[in-house]
Amino acid sequence: MKKTIKAAVVGMTGMLALTACTSAGGSSSKDTLSVVAFSVMETANEGVYEAYQETDAGEETEFAPSYGASGDQSRAVVDGKEADFVHFSLETDVTRLVDEGLVADDWKEATPTNGIATSSVVVFVVREGNPLGIDSWDDLAQPGVEIVTPNPGSSGAARWNILAAWAHIIGNGGTEKEAEQFVSDLLANTPALPASGREATSAFVEGDQDVLLSYENEAILAKQNGEAIDYVVPQDTLLIENPAAVTVDAKDGAEDFLEFVTSAEAQSLYAGFGFRPVEGVEGVELPEVEGANDPADPFPAPEELYTIDGDFGGWGEAADKFFADGEDGEPLGIIPRLIEHSGADAQE
Repeated sequence: MKKTIKAAVVGMTGMLALTACTSAGGSSSKDTLSVVAFSVMETANEGVYEAYQETDAGEETEFAPSYGASGDQSRAVVDGKEADFVHFSLETDVTRLVDEGLVADDWKEATPTNGIATSSVVVFVVREGNPLGIDSWDDLAQPGVEIVTPNPGSSGAARWNILAAWAHIIGNGGTEKEAEQFVSDLLANTPALPASGREATSAFVEGDQDVLLSYENEAILAKQNGEAIDYVVPQDTLLIENPAAVTVDAKDGAEDFLEFVTSAEAQSLYAGFGFRPVEGVEGVELPEVEGANDPADPFPAPEELYTIDGDFGGWGEAADKFFADGEDGEPLGIIPRLIEHSGADAQE
């Protein structure tokens, strides 16, 4: 009998709706920055906002944040949503804005991190005590294992998860045909695809599935919030890099905030919520991270860490190959075709 799944917790849905309402109309104040970000950033950003407001550059700054699925947020900015500062799961969600003239084409040069603001890795979130003994990617494709992962049509987290699974096969000597079969097997074990990474977390903690594919920081945050879960960093996984940029018409202060987000102070704050410090930021002091498997050594190095640039040719190539849709909505990329044939409920 199929296990139950919930798309989101009512309280979380209400919180997201309230947050969106505070920013949908924007603000006329030059000191109120409209931040449009992917859903996973919501909790961690609160401390970063407060720390920035304690600096000389940010002492008069207020924030009007909006959070949601990364792709949906990016498309909303194209459709007119006010944004001074954007922070998305995927580079392609920023390049969409570049193509529309909303973000400068040299946005990566604005930071010492090549435009990356936060980073993580793909992990397996399991029930407390890991009752099924989930340890490797191959365990996820076994019959009877039920998985939660978001919808790659709306969620950046989902795309990282799927490509991590693909890289596991290719990186261990498999063919593309074998990788496609492996992802098909994973999707066959996935009854529903929640719209965002945060909704997927809510669905997992409120449901009874066996495994959630997620960011490491989401797993750590769930444990910090007292959820009865554990997580596994697999021996081979994918480096997650989340970009941020200011818009071309951003209010005064947006560039200062971007500089702060990629500073050692902000990266240390993000680390406290489970984000791995971004390469290129020097002097980050790692705190003990409550909720990590080892709070004193929270970010263990996997035996094999795949990257988008090194293993997939960059997001420009990967997005077209794996996730493209045709103008008539017909799936062109590998993953939409596999989802269409899997029978999974792709929620929006």
